[in-house]
Amino acid sequence: MKLSSQVEYLDLSANQIHGKLPLQLKFPNALLLDLSHNQFDGPIPLWSGDNVVEFKLETNSFSGTIPLNFDQKFPKLEFLYLAENHLHGTIPPSICNMKHLYTLSLRNNNLSGEFPKAWSLLPDIMVVDVAYNSLSGNLPSSMGDIRFSFHVEDEQQQFEGEIPFSLQTCTSLRNIDLGNNRFTGEIPPWIGSTAFLVSILRLRSNFLSGHIPQQLCNLGYLHILDLAHNRFSGTIPKCLNNLTGLRIFNNSFYNLYLAYDQQTTVVKGRELQLNTSLAYVKSIDLSSNRFEGEIPQEICNLVLLNSLNLSMNQFNGNIPSKIGNLSQLNTLDLSLNHLSGQIPQSLSSLTFLSNLNLSYNNLSGEIPLGNQLQALPDSSIYEGNPFLCGLPLSTKCSEDGNSTPKDPKDNDNEDGNEKFWFYVSMALGFIVGFWGVFGTLIVKKSWRYAYFRWFDDIKDKATLCVRRLVCQE
Repeated sequence: MKLSSQVEYLDLSANQIHGKLPLQLKFPNALLLDLSHNQFDGPIPLWSGDNVVEFKLETNSFSGTIPLNFDQKFPKLEFLYLAENHLHGTIPPSICNMKHLYTLSLRNNNLSGEFPKAWSLLPDIMVVDVAYNSLSGNLPSSMGDIRFSFHVEDEQQQFEGEIPFSLQTCTSLRNIDLGNNRFTGEIPPWIGSTAFLVSILRLRSNFLSGHIPQQLCNLGYLHILDLAHNRFSGTIPKCLNNLTGLRIFNNSFYNLYLAYDQQTTVVKGRELQLNTSLAYVKSIDLSSNRFEGEIPQEICNLVLLNSLNLSMNQFNGNIPSKIGNLSQLNTLDLSLNHLSGQIPQSLSSLTFLSNLNLSYNNLSGEIPLGNQLQALPDSSIYEGNPFLCGLPLSTKCSEDGNSTPKDPKDNDNEDGNEKFWFYVSMALGFIVGFWGVFGTLIVKKSWRYAYFRWFDDIKDKATLCVRRLVCQE
């Protein structure tokens, strides 16, 4: 490959170019170098450009380590994309010397070790994405002022300790993703007080505990709240209806940063990586925790919600009667709780609902009919509620609309009684049949002679038939 050193914009992205790149080239006039989404392999080229502001090598097959002297090769670099390659080793400390860096994307590599300690030297950093690597240890005590996003989630990473207090200084932080790590402690109250611009809070799959702090209700831009698979307890704050990002859509805010960002989120039970379409995801996932109490009616004011997952908790009481107000809802999972009462009729008005799970609660009465619920014929979404009746269940409702199934213990007793009387009747039948015939033969001598005489006649006739058949052959 021959490349002119006089280019200002080099864009070879989204092709199928493969092979290795020249290791050393100079681009004194270049502003953009984009080789992303190809099949390049080998080490990262040690190119240089005094004026380059954007260097994009993501989604290739580059291997080896991150060069130690990126800060010297690209002194004005603002956007560095190395995501989705095969890079290993540690994050070089020299990265922190890149004073103009806005976005650092190292997502989905094989990087290990700890974060460099000098992140506070990055004064303009907006996006830090090191998700899906094998980093470990504690986060730096000083993180600078990350304005937009902070991603460190991955099942293989082992970040631990409490959520770092140093993030409190990131007053413009808008995306916090610490999922799939080993963080402990509680949600710090500065989320919602000093950092009140947070729009995505993803703490999924950690060891966090405590209650949902009231300060979260101040996050007017929050539109994705994922606290699933932790050890949280207590009740859902009623003030969550203050989350205007789930009530009023404001597209202008998200356009500021989503072009640079990428986020893993759970949509319809599947993990997806989204960027510009992320503004349209409105979800709350509190599943697999220890929350209790009733589901507050105020949650029905979050009319932009398209996914609500409260499964595997200890919620009780009724399903909110105004659940039908969530007109954009396409996923609702309330399974494995202690909810009781009837399924609200308003649930049938959710015309976009395609994923519903109400199984294993204490719900009763007739399943509402009409609209979208008719398109959900799977009876398993209602199983584990013995007092529910009506389609798609096989249990029919009585005239008052209720089902009164028998206690399973009663069924066990009935089965045992039926077997017992079946064996008793068999024994009595045998006794009566046996003694009815042979008892009579013993008592009446004339009947006994007649029986044996009849038996001898049958035997003689059978013998005669056999002999005739033998003679004919």
